[in-house]
Amino acid sequence: MEAETLTLTEAEALQSRNAIRSIKVALLLSRLKPSSADRRLTDHRNAATEKEEALRREIVRREIGDLKMEVVRERLRSKRIRLCGLVELFLEVAVLFVLCGFLFAIAVGGDGASSELRY
Repeated sequence: MEAETLTLTEAEALQSRNAIRSIKVALLLSRLKPSSADRRLTDHRNAATEKEEALRREIVRREIGDLKMEVVRERLRSKRIRLCGLVELFLEVAVLFVLCGFLFAIAVGGDGASSELRY
């Protein structure tokens, strides 16, 4: 008799375990299927997410435009700097030629007493 009660309690334990497992499975499956309220909330979230995404895209587009303008300004600034450097070099060479000509005129002029240049 004890063996029969033992097997009955084991069978009852198995049934309760199976019942618990099936309840857990049902809960997990119900979580996977969204309810109508969940769908409405999800749709609202998707609409909000789409608006946020559109706003982010607009912000990024504006930032890219601003950065492009900054790159163009930097290129123009570097071209101006390069041009000013070339003009400065040209002026330095011109001053050097004038000084060389002046020193040559003094050297060829001889005593330096005459104010006229001799050729």
